Amino acid sequence: MTATPGPLNLITDIAGLKVGNAQDAAIKTGVTVLSADRPFVAGVHVMGGAPGSRETELLAPDKTVAEVDALVLSGGSALGLDAASGVANALRAAGRGFAVGAQRVPIVPAAIIFDLINGGNKDWAENPYPALGAAALANAGPSFEIGSFGAGTGATTANFKGGLGSASVVLPTGHRVGALVVVNALGSAVVGQGPHFWAAPFELGAEFGGHGVAADYPNTHVPHTKLAAHANTTIGIVATDAVLDKAGCTRLATAAQDGLARALVPAHTPMDGDLVFALSTAARPLENGLADVLTLGHAAATCMARAIARAVFAAQPAPHDSQPCWADSYGRPGA
Repeated sequence: MTATPGPLNLITDIAGLKVGNAQDAAIKTGVTVLSADRPFVAGVHVMGGAPGSRETELLAPDKTVAEVDALVLSGGSALGLDAASGVANALRAAGRGFAVGAQRVPIVPAAIIFDLINGGNKDWAENPYPALGAAALANAGPSFEIGSFGAGTGATTANFKGGLGSASVVLPTGHRVGALVVVNALGSAVVGQGPHFWAAPFELGAEFGGHGVAADYPNTHVPHTKLAAHANTTIGIVATDAVLDKAGCTRLATAAQDGLARALVPAHTPMDGDLVFALSTAARPLENGLADVLTLGHAAATCMARAIARAVFAAQPAPHDSQPCWADSYGRPGA
């Protein structure tokens, strides 16, 4: 039995997970929220030199709170962290949250990308991110759009628009692994100017064009970047239905960082805030101990690499874009 994508090839192929997007086309920004039917165990790993995040410290294995209510990926740099407040307020109104006496405090870790100089109108009178966060949560469901939606709306890479990507895999053990990512990298997802993706060795079917690997890899020691823009960061989530505790989720997030390095060149730079959350819905026990843990980690990395390529592949043009889309040069999906 070989590994295959889940039915949707989205992180929501893991039962119980829901993802919602909300975006503002004029600002060129947005928010993506992952929630679930019930609180879930989560961990995090940060490798970029310029991260922006909220509530990540409590995800450490030695911290008290065991589960979280939602995870938020947002544009807006530090201003976008307010998206988590919109999500937390909506969850509290719905009766969700960590119980403290008679009160409920939703636990909503978040991470942001820098998309403030991408061609959109950022001259807002009021921070738009709390409302975008609440709207993304309200839109959450098993199906969602990738490409230029949600937190990927205003994302860019060194040579093409970035975006929101997702992928999943069903392992021979029956466990499922999925990835969700916002690609706003300093580096590039393609070799040279494309069409070949760095993630090509891990592609399943023709999920990002089926172009295969590049015939040659010129100048790999001098990578193409958008260094002058200082508008970077790739943030993501990996998820599994395997039973993992906070330490196991932290290890899964750590392994998934390899997916960034396989799909983006360069990755984990001083100007990127590369961060990966990991979560477990704890629906399916591990049967083979460390062997299953190893397989899950590898699947998390390859799913993340595939999701990154799918984000760039699916990006769509919009007025006043600062970057072309991959599809502008190499064709629209299904065309």
